[in-house]
Amino acid sequence: MEIQLQELINQIKKDGVEAAETQAEAILDAAKAEADKIISAAKIEADKLIAQAKAENEKTVKSGEDALRQAGRNLLISFRESVSRELKAIAGDKVSSVYSSDTLAQLVVSAVECWASKPESGDISVLLNSADLARFEETILAELKAKMLNGVTLKANDNFDGGFRIAANNGAVYYDYSAESVTDMLSSYLGAKITALLKEAE
Repeated sequence: MEIQLQELINQIKKDGVEAAETQAEAILDAAKAEADKIISAAKIEADKLIAQAKAENEKTVKSGEDALRQAGRNLLISFRESVSRELKAIAGDKVSSVYSSDTLAQLVVSAVECWASKPESGDISVLLNSADLARFEETILAELKAKMLNGVTLKANDNFDGGFRIAANNGAVYYDYSAESVTDMLSSYLGAKITALLKEAE
């Protein structure tokens, strides 16, 4: 009887241990499967975050490069504008200096001589502001007479500050040698040269 009881106890222990081992293995398998699932999800999320960070970084780098390029363009434009203003100021000072000297009379005579050489020019009118006409009228007329340039009329016109304008064929042909016009022409010419030099330096 005792032997049967001992066998029964041993059988119960054996069955309990096997059941516990089976249950433990099931728990371990479930835990492993859950861990694999979590690791896989974490890897997917990490890959996603890395891809987003990379895209954001590329976007930031491109935005920075674009901003640098734009800043460079703005700086160059600002520099060109500054140089143009400076050139115009320098050209204006030089033109004003020449036009306020006795050289103005010689320029008028030279321009008239050039215009008079054209057969279609006809009578020529030279327009000067009142102050310059009063200062240079006698000198200009004497030079024109010495060069036998007839049919030239000197007139006052205060619509411009310095320099002169020439009108031929009763105003049909007109050229502007005023200080403002000559300054603009010189500035445009010099500005184009500076722009070309700046483009070579880029």
